Amino acid sequence: MNRNLFDDEHLMFRDAFRRFAAEEIAPYHEQWEKAGIVPRDVWQKAGALGFLCLDAPEKYGGGGVKDFRYNAIVTEELTRIGATGVGFGLHNDVAAPYFLHYANDAQKERWLPKMCTGEWITAVAMTEPNAGSDLAGMQMTAVKQDDHYLLNGQKTFITNGINSDLIIVAAKTDPAAGHKGISLFVVERGMAGFTRGRNLEKIGLKAQDTAELFFDNVQIPVENLLGEAGRGFYYLMRQLPQERLSIAVMAAAACETALETTVQFCQEREAFGQPIGKFQHNRFQLAEMHSETQIARVFVDRCIAEHNQGQLTAPDAAMAKWWTTELQKRVVDQCVQLHGGYGYMLEYPIAKMYLDARVQQIYGGTTEIMKEVIGRSLGF
Repeated sequence: MNRNLFDDEHLMFRDAFRRFAAEEIAPYHEQWEKAGIVPRDVWQKAGALGFLCLDAPEKYGGGGVKDFRYNAIVTEELTRIGATGVGFGLHNDVAAPYFLHYANDAQKERWLPKMCTGEWITAVAMTEPNAGSDLAGMQMTAVKQDDHYLLNGQKTFITNGINSDLIIVAAKTDPAAGHKGISLFVVERGMAGFTRGRNLEKIGLKAQDTAELFFDNVQIPVENLLGEAGRGFYYLMRQLPQERLSIAVMAAAACETALETTVQFCQEREAFGQPIGKFQHNRFQLAEMHSETQIARVFVDRCIAEHNQGQLTAPDAAMAKWWTTELQKRVVDQCVQLHGGYGYMLEYPIAKMYLDARVQQIYGGTTEIMKEVIGRSLGF
């Protein structure tokens, strides 16, 4: 099925980013997986070519184009080559919008230019050891004292946690107010009292640096308050649909990549004198996965179009996120089975896809939370 989502400009952008990924990422990603981190110079190379902060105004060095299709292309191309460690999606799709929507002019001038060049890498710190999906249950506090806030607490599972230079941190400025007492702060690399824990060892996404962060009386200047105090929960909820759409884009692309790899394997691998894809059971499985992947692609593309028009709702983003990520888990698992013993070997791409897929149903809101969002939209 042909996709009609993209114009010629998008196709040119895809070709350019695909060449960049083939030259600067694909040959090195395996060693980055062993190192547990992506080198910072890759970010600066991407920034120099205009692949970061695509919707930031040109005066700050961004692309100046408010079109999520470009973001989707970056995610799809990284997924296609299995470059799950490169955190451009978190930087472009998740963190950058907070700066663009809630930072004042002075803050934008301070932070956006180096975000666009890749000199400064971003992260968003919401999750705590005892507060994941329940953001209102977070324990980190920020106490106002004259011209600064004192930030205390801990965050965990933070993507880009080691590499990050600017971290959007959610903390309670009014603990008695529940979710209405949450505010957002920008913590900068090198601030006294801010330390990073270990680079967490995960079952997948091996090249992606995921860390614990600790804040011990970190003095945050009032100039680093992002938006208005007490509006943090609202800001987080407003930005989550794009984050969830970004995850759905990755999931749909992962399904397509896994299926393409497996179809080729089933054409080449023979058993009992014929390609294994010719056995009816295997052929039916491939037919089912192909159909479901096409359905997922159509829905995700529609969500991208709706998002570009400012019409993507939180329930629709939740549908896209839970459906595509659960499909990804199922498709990749079936593809491993069709590979047989080879599917369990890390030298085959499908094995890595299997390990990388599992977190998709967890971060950005678990499948259960997605269903809760959808269910509440039905009036329950």
